[in-house]
Amino acid sequence: MLVVRPAGPADLDHLLELAILSGPGFTSLPEDPDQLAERLELGRDSFAGRLPPQQCWYTLMLEESDTGDVDGVGSVKAAVGLNRPFFSFRLVNNTQSSPSLGVKLDHQTLVLVNECTGWSEVGSLFLKADRRKGGAGRLLSQSRYMLIGAEPTLFNENVLAELRGVFTPDGACPFWDHVAHKFFPMEFDDADRMTGSTDKQFILDLSPRHPIYVELLPEPARAVIGKVHPQGVPAMALLESEGFRPNGLVDIFDGGPTVSCGRDNIRTVRDARRLTARIADEVEAELPALISTDSVAAFRAVRQKAAVEGETVTLTRETAEALKVRAGDVVRVKM
Repeated sequence: MLVVRPAGPADLDHLLELAILSGPGFTSLPEDPDQLAERLELGRDSFAGRLPPQQCWYTLMLEESDTGDVDGVGSVKAAVGLNRPFFSFRLVNNTQSSPSLGVKLDHQTLVLVNECTGWSEVGSLFLKADRRKGGAGRLLSQSRYMLIGAEPTLFNENVLAELRGVFTPDGACPFWDHVAHKFFPMEFDDADRMTGSTDKQFILDLSPRHPIYVELLPEPARAVIGKVHPQGVPAMALLESEGFRPNGLVDIFDGGPTVSCGRDNIRTVRDARRLTARIADEVEAELPALISTDSVAAFRAVRQKAAVEGETVTLTRETAEALKVRAGDVVRVKM
């Protein structure tokens, strides 16, 4: 059975393997054991409730219960931009006209902004290639919203997600090469690493002070602004199915899009029900349901068959064991 569970320091090798497999541009999964170890410690303390809510970063692992294999990772940051700025480029439309000439022109510009301070962020969604079919990605993705729905007050009323921008098969990034690199004279990987490990002052120091006119950029850069890396297309589809939409912001390094949705309007947060668990040897149901615990501290999620009747849901013993719940406990269910 596939189970989504909290990550902790013991998962360092698993997380490092996933970071290596994720490839360039996946800022939240750096190939740096020290950074990853720090993140896992932060995750442990977040789930344990040892930190102020806005400092929490919850990391989740997708595990095969029979083998203990870890095949994916996802996360929820309670708040971004508080200790370090959350920079983006905003695509701004500007209209200029000359009545005497009868000319009206629309120009699009990129403007550096820091607009999402305090927002929650869902991210780090990555699965091994052989797990990208059969519903594993949807389980891992939706588990983040079940986590938010378990204790909504721990999260901001606005939720965003950043998607990786376009890279060519040989690892080049058109937006970086033609735009960002002009302002940051370093390798992409170095800028990416510094984004996650510093206070981002270097971005404020070196970023353009004036709008960048998109029309003046080379075609390879224009073509990828707001576009998603091919590996991120399924993740984008999952986000859109939950109600997330592009909000006009793009990443300052790779040009990938940012999408957002109101916390209480996320489909899984809105539609999941709190029900009392019953346990049986067998359950008759046509389709599996998304089921999770009802607390952040003991969070676990699965997709298994469940029978709902009134305010009660019947689970198999295997499902209850995977969730570590007992009869009479409250669980969250999305059919």
